[in-house]
Amino acid sequence: MRYALLVLAPPQASAVHRAAIALCEAAIAAGHALPRVFFSDAGTQVALDSTVPPGDEPSAREGWQALARNHGVELIACIGSAVRHGVLDADEAARFERPAATLAEGFTLGGLGLLVEATAAADRALTFGGGAP
Repeated sequence: MRYALLVLAPPQASAVHRAAIALCEAAIAAGHALPRVFFSDAGTQVALDSTVPPGDEPSAREGWQALARNHGVELIACIGSAVRHGVLDADEAARFERPAATLAEGFTLGGLGLLVEATAAADRALTFGGGAP
């Protein structure tokens, strides 16, 4: 089975990220395909290199980076949402005349077309986060 994942939860919703990462790990271990995880809205904040989680919580960003590193999963942050949250790659930092990129290693900025592509190719599409406040 092929999965597409959309993550909308901010990094402070660490339980949501832990559950999403655990599902990804279990799906991959069971032989399912998960080529890409797409982060949008507040979920793009997980790709911000400068965030530091509370000392008693694991880093959501590091969990996603490990998933990408260990399993070749693409981590795509929606470029529109990312820019609004201060997540910039080198090109966007230059375009907005900012001193440095803030995109964490292992993440890439991309458009919604990548989410549509992943969803169209998937047998199942799952969303984490995005509930009413």
